[in-house]
Amino acid sequence: MTKAKILIVDDEKNTREGLKKALQQEYDTTLADNGKLGMELIVERSFDLVLTDLRMPDMDGMQLLERLQAMDKPPLCIMLTAYGNSQIAKDSIKNGAYDYLEKPVDLDDLEKIIRNALESKHLQDENKQLKKELASQFAFERIIGHSPEMTKIMDTVKQVAATRTTVLLTGESGTGKEEIARALHQLSDRANKPFVPIHCAALTASLLESELFGYEKGAFTGASERKIGRFEAADGGTVFLDEISEIDPAAQVKLLRVLETRTFERVGSTDPITVDIRLIAASNRNLKKMVADGDFREDLYYRLDVLNIHLPPLRERIEDISLLLLHFLKIYNEENNKSVDGFTPDALKILECYNWPGNIRQLKNCVERMLVLSRNDKFTIKDIPQDIRDSVDQQPEIQTNPKDTLDMEANEKYLIQKALEECKGNRTKAAEKLGISRRTLHRKLHQFDLR
Repeated sequence: MTKAKILIVDDEKNTREGLKKALQQEYDTTLADNGKLGMELIVERSFDLVLTDLRMPDMDGMQLLERLQAMDKPPLCIMLTAYGNSQIAKDSIKNGAYDYLEKPVDLDDLEKIIRNALESKHLQDENKQLKKELASQFAFERIIGHSPEMTKIMDTVKQVAATRTTVLLTGESGTGKEEIARALHQLSDRANKPFVPIHCAALTASLLESELFGYEKGAFTGASERKIGRFEAADGGTVFLDEISEIDPAAQVKLLRVLETRTFERVGSTDPITVDIRLIAASNRNLKKMVADGDFREDLYYRLDVLNIHLPPLRERIEDISLLLLHFLKIYNEENNKSVDGFTPDALKILECYNWPGNIRQLKNCVERMLVLSRNDKFTIKDIPQDIRDSVDQQPEIQTNPKDTLDMEANEKYLIQKALEECKGNRTKAAEKLGISRRTLHRKLHQFDLR
């Protein structure tokens, strides 16, 4: 088993070498003769625990402890001092020390405290790992899909969630941008802090500013008391700005400042407020084109577009349609105390072939409408809204020779199989190779039972 790493920081040579001699058989020990050197070693290496003297020149134990607590993953700290009193003990523990011992150190007491501290750290690390695994398990609970496009997006979300990087989510309306934002938050170290969504398009320019930054009492007519803004309420957590393309130029300037300095002022105040937030923004409009047209600040665009995750429309992830249909059917069955048991094959085929211009939001509403109006145990073609049926009926098919249908079908099936084989199962590339749309290919896979 790997030995725990302990750093001993003390300006008294006899003390630090004596501690090393007492602990080195059980622990991997390193020495530093002052707080400044100790901090340099902590930055360079990874320690499980720091034993530090309180009184030292340049940087004392309290200053070292303060620097440790500013780290993302600080080592445990035990304070040692010859100037012991109850106030020092309270201050060191209050500032983040695990425990406190007076000099001369009783080695039995020290070893017992170290064992307890390391055991506590081990349990904390296990709990953090367990919470991380649970978060990973449930973060995607509301994101339905196993298409290559969605699999790639979920892999990206897992990779960037733990960072502080600003993320810009793009894609058509109804593609699930808020669910991706929630997953990013849930998988991050901020999961226990607030997730604050703000739908910019729903707020006027003046209202958006007061919602984002808050205001002081008397800042404007009707401001009868101080209000905390969304950024301040989200301190330590995540802010999700949906439809960010809709904010006005003045708000864009202030938002840019928040991103760059993490500070802002409430409306009616000049006192700066500093916050620790992770920003995720979303837009269904082309922000780059808006920049070119002079409708969106270029500097803000590049500050937002650090990492772009584009969500494909539903028509480009046909494999996920049946999963989404069944997912929403289960939800609405429970909400409406019904028991519709899925879709007939013909009904499912039409729904999978439909273009879904409103994406997941439209599909969800369609399922609810069908459930409310249907009297069948399964959804049939007649349960599908007429406009969807008409749209699918008008879609072009691959033309076949009616005089030689069987041979043409056999040839089609062979060509599709061959294209999929050459493209290693990638349906988008196979459709391009065949010169047909992905939707037509999907329909043919149904026809020839090649799913």
